[in-house]
Order: sequence, then C-alpha cells, then structure tokens
Amino acid sequence: MMADRKNRTDRQQQEAGFSLVELMVVIFIMGLLATLVIVNVAPVGEQSRVSKARSDVASFESALEMYSLDMYSYPSADAGLAALKAAPAGVDAATYRPGGYIKRLRNDAWGNAYHYDVPGQRSGGAYDVYSAGPDGKPGTEDDIGNWE
Repeated sequence: MMADRKNRTDRQQQEAGFSLVELMVVIFIMGLLATLVIVNVAPVGEQSRVSKARSDVASFESALEMYSLDMYSYPSADAGLAALKAAPAGVDAATYRPGGYIKRLRNDAWGNAYHYDVPGQRSGGAYDVYSAGPDGKPGTEDDIGNWE
C-alpha cells in the first residue's frame, strides 16, 4: 500500500510541468506570431506620418489663403510661415487678424520644420508649402507638399 502511494506520487512528479521540447515549440510559435504582427503593423506608422504631413500642408494652405485675403498678398519668403502666427515687420497691424491665422507652427512627423517657398516652383502657384519627408532633405522625391 505504501509502495503504491510512493509510485503514484513519483509518477505525478515526473508528469508535472512541461518538457523542453514543449517549451521550445511554444516559444517558436510566439516568435512567429510576433513577426507576423510586426511585419503587418510597421507600415501603418509610416502611412500615418505621411497623412499627418498632408493634413498639416492643407492647414497651412488654408491659413495662407486667409492671410492673403486680409493682407492682399502672401507672406514674403523672409517672413515665412511664422507670418501666420504673428504679424511680420512692415505689415499693417490693423488688417492682421488678432491671434494670427494658425495656433501653432509644428514640425512635420519626422521632426523637421515645414518649408515655404515664394514664388512656388513645384506647385505652379504663388507658393509652395511642404514637408521634406522621411529623408529630411528638401527637393527630393519623397517631399510632401501642396502640389500633390
């Protein structure tokens, strides 16, 4: 009787837990799933950065149009996009909108400042406003601007 009990407890201890092979299989499956998730989620981050840059460019365009309606011209290249936040030197303060035309001048999704060129070269209009894109270099193919 005592021997039967001892044999049962020995068998239960041997069967308790996981074997090394079972653990390796589980770790392999978890690694495979993690790889699939990363491969499918990684491009979404870049797409959202591009969408943010396009949205910001559209906001700048809107603010520049309001500025033009009030001031009868677009900001000079020297004044740049900062003219949308505060009245530049030499501008009639009476016609400048109180509080400016934009709340904040933010950087693009890659941490670089937006660019403003007068007259517009790439858009064919009065100005170009754009982000230098992921490479941070203006004038390259990955720029995101008002010509798109």
